[in-house]
Amino acid sequence: MNDATDVRVRTMTREELSLVIDWAAQEGWNPGIHDAECFYATDPHGFFLAEREGIPAGALSAVVYDDSFGFAGFYIVKPELRGRGVGHRLVQHASDYAGNRTVGSDAVVAQQDTYKSLGFHMAYRTIRHRGIASSKAIHIPGIIDLTTLPFSYLTHYDRRMFPAERASFLRCWITQPGATALGFMKDRQLAGYGVIRKCRQGHKIGPLFADNDEIADILLQSLTAAIPEEEFFLDIPEPNTDAAALASRYHMKKVFETARMYMGAAPSLPLERIFGVTSFELG
Repeated sequence: MNDATDVRVRTMTREELSLVIDWAAQEGWNPGIHDAECFYATDPHGFFLAEREGIPAGALSAVVYDDSFGFAGFYIVKPELRGRGVGHRLVQHASDYAGNRTVGSDAVVAQQDTYKSLGFHMAYRTIRHRGIASSKAIHIPGIIDLTTLPFSYLTHYDRRMFPAERASFLRCWITQPGATALGFMKDRQLAGYGVIRKCRQGHKIGPLFADNDEIADILLQSLTAAIPEEEFFLDIPEPNTDAAALASRYHMKKVFETARMYMGAAPSLPLERIFGVTSFELG
């Protein structure tokens, strides 16, 4: 019965976002240990909780980056409440908040038809690859600790790879506990960067941006050398064939996929330089 008259949708608190990230872990999405802090700092008003009879029933985010772009994620309805209009109410609320902006999202296979019915169109697939890290210490000229670089270098480079400026997010992302953030300098300019963070299962690299595949390879080696010899994950846009070749070179295996979808005009991005997306939740 699709009756949502008893569903109330409101903005989440920071503590409730931690609850929803636990839901995401139960769905198998493997969130980062410290994701909540950085996600919430990006747009505290962009996370929505549905309640039914006063009990949390579902969630959806619509993080607004600027006047033209936002990103939707955390689309979860508790299994026992699916098919009762909870998701519909969440979508209505998030759509009102996002307004006329282009909105991106990474949709799991099971939800892609739902997203299409809401007006999203598919841009490309993103393939999650799993590898095993080598903790062998390496020292490669050009690699720097990203937190030692003037912050403007990072925001300028990142803006070329992402549809909007996201300074608040980046400031938190590169300094989160247990993460390693590295850049590659060439001719005194930033030519690539990456972040690796601890997740519920293993580690994730995201983003991994580089001017070419050689720099991406150097960053991948340096990032994985910073963690124990355990599994790590990298989410690769399928059109970047150099990224797929990089994953193959390090014997990484495909384990999961989503579709990058947009409502509105898809932004023009240099996918050949995007070797790993930042996150499925915020783009």
